[in-house]
Parts: sequence; C-alpha cells; structure tokens
Amino acid sequence: MGGQLLEPDQAGADDVVLSWEGREVVAVRLPHLAESLERILADLERRHGVPLAELDRRVKQSVVRNLEARGAFSLRHGVETVAAALGVSRFTIYNYLNRD
Repeated sequence: MGGQLLEPDQAGADDVVLSWEGREVVAVRLPHLAESLERILADLERRHGVPLAELDRRVKQSVVRNLEARGAFSLRHGVETVAAALGVSRFTIYNYLNRD
C-alpha cells in the first residue's frame, strides 16, 4: 500500500498512531489514496474518450466492477467519488456492486 513508518511524536493529523499495552509505539503515514482514485477516474475518462457521466449504463457497470477490483470502494468516500464521476447516485453504485 506504500505506507511509511514514523516515530509517534512525528505523526501528523492524518497519520495512524498504533499503541501496544497503552504505549504509542509507531505511527503509519498512508499515501493519499483518494488522489489515486481521482487519477484512475481521469485515466478511464481519457480511455473512453468522453466524460464518464456520458457512458451508457452497461459501460458504467463495467467501470464500477473494474474499480471494485482495484479497491476503489474500500477508500473513504470512494462510493461518493465514483458516483459523482459517473453522474449517478450512491444507491446506483451499490446496485451495480450487488449485481451478479
């Protein structure tokens, strides 16, 4: 995932500080994955040659399956970000995800 280990006293607001038996032992700085999602969406838009919101439903479903395989929906606000890019609701994204 590309995280970086830091001393607990070097942790910033977005870092995760891990404790063991009540003592802070290490901080983990995670990469800004939300920015990665934005790059993935921009790349998909370039590949399709039109804004993602203009794709038909079948292609949007394919995009959602591809993004799910890449872990996009494990990110905080991933569903909302993808829904906005595709011009659909969060409910629609969940429907696409639950479709077999």
